[in-house]
Amino acid sequence: MATALPLLRTWLPRQRWYSAAGEPPALRILGEIPAGADDAGAEVRIYAVADDAAPREIVYQVPVVLRSAPAPTGTSVIGSLPDGRVVTDGPTDPAYTTLLARAIGLPAGDAEVLRGEQSNTSVIYRPEGEPPVICKVYRRLEAGSNPDIELQSALAAAGSPHVPAALGTWESAWTVPDGTASGPLAFAQEFLPGVEDAWRVALRSAAAGADFRRDAEELGRATAEVHLDLARLFPVSEPGPAARSTLESAWRRRLTIALDEVPALAAHRERITRRYDAAASARWPALQRIHGDYHLGQVLQVAGRGWVLLDFEGEPMRPMEERRAPDLALRDIAGMLRSFDYVSGSLVLGAPADVQGNPTAWASSARAAFLAGYAGVTGDEPAGALLDALELDKAVYEAIYEARYRPDWLGIPLAAIERLAGV
Repeated sequence: MATALPLLRTWLPRQRWYSAAGEPPALRILGEIPAGADDAGAEVRIYAVADDAAPREIVYQVPVVLRSAPAPTGTSVIGSLPDGRVVTDGPTDPAYTTLLARAIGLPAGDAEVLRGEQSNTSVIYRPEGEPPVICKVYRRLEAGSNPDIELQSALAAAGSPHVPAALGTWESAWTVPDGTASGPLAFAQEFLPGVEDAWRVALRSAAAGADFRRDAEELGRATAEVHLDLARLFPVSEPGPAARSTLESAWRRRLTIALDEVPALAAHRERITRRYDAAASARWPALQRIHGDYHLGQVLQVAGRGWVLLDFEGEPMRPMEERRAPDLALRDIAGMLRSFDYVSGSLVLGAPADVQGNPTAWASSARAAFLAGYAGVTGDEPAGALLDALELDKAVYEAIYEARYRPDWLGIPLAAIERLAGV
C-alpha cells in the first residue's frame, strides 16, 4: 500500500488543491478507502493521505489507478512503481470514473475533468440521451456532514431555482489515528453547460463600461431569497455571548495571522481593531446557515433561470466545524461586495488598453444595486458597523491569500483595508 507514497510526495504538492503550498510536504498514508474496478487491467486505490506540513493536519483523498499496461490516452500520469505499474490520477482515468459513477448511482457515460478548479476535482459525465451531470470529488476529507451537500440538497428539494439539482452522494470511512472517520467522498449535481460565472460576466461588463446595475440588483434579490430559504429550512439562533465571542475571535485571529504574514498591515492595525470593537458592540441579527464563501465566481448566469449559486462548502481557510455553524448572513453580503471591488481592482491592475469607462465607478454602482436588490426582498438594506467589519475581515483574508499565492495582487485588498478601516 505504501509503495505509492514516494510518488505522491513529488506529485501532490504540485496540485492546485494542495493547501500547504510553500511548505515541504510531510505526507503519510493513513489507509485505503474500499474501492474496486470494472476494468480487469486496472486497480483503483483511494488513499487517505495525511499532511502534517500545515499547522492543522489535513487529510487528502487521493484516488489513483494502477495499470500494468500503458495508461489510456488523456490520463494524468503520476509515475511508475518499482514493479513497473503505471500510477494515474484517478479522476482522469476511466477505471476510476466508472467506479465513481456506479458508487453514486449515475448513468454510465463519457467523462472528463473540469479544468481550473482550486479546491476539488470535478468530473463531467455526458451519458447518451441523458442530461449532463457534474460530480465533485472532495480532495480534503472531512468527517461528518459537508455543508456543500447539506445546504444545496435542502434548497434543491425545497424547489429553489437558485441552486443546481442534487443527484447523489458517495460516502465512506477512512482511517484516522484513533480509529475511523466517515464523510462524503463525492457529490453529484445538475450540470449547466454553456453558461458563464458571474465573475466573467461582470469583468466583461466593467471592461466595456457597461451598465451592470440590473444584473447586480437581480443578484441581490437571488441572494436574499436563498438566505430566506436557508433560514426557513435550518435552525436559526439568537447571537448569544458565546456565539458572538466565537465569531469576533475569528476576526481577530485572522488579523493576527495577517499581521504576521503581511507587514504592510501594521500601519492599519489600530484602526482595524477599532472597527472590530464597534461591530462587537453593535446590535446583531439572528444567526443562520449561509453560503460562507460567496463571490462572483460562485454564481452562474443561466438563461431563463437567472442567477444560480454554487459551492456551499464555506471558506476553505476556516475549520469545518465553523463552516457548519450558524453565521451572519451579512458575511455573504460582505463577500459579494468585496468581489465587485476585485473586478475593478483586477482591471486597474492589468490596465488593458481596451478597458473603457471607470472600473471604480462601475464597482460602486454594482455594490449599490446589489444592496438595493437584497433590500427589495428582505425589506432592510444591509448597512452598519457589523457589515463594515465583515467586509474588512474578508479583505484581511484576501491579503493573507494574495501574500501567499499572488503577491502582485496584494495591492487590491490593501487598498480596500485602508478604505474600510477609515481614519
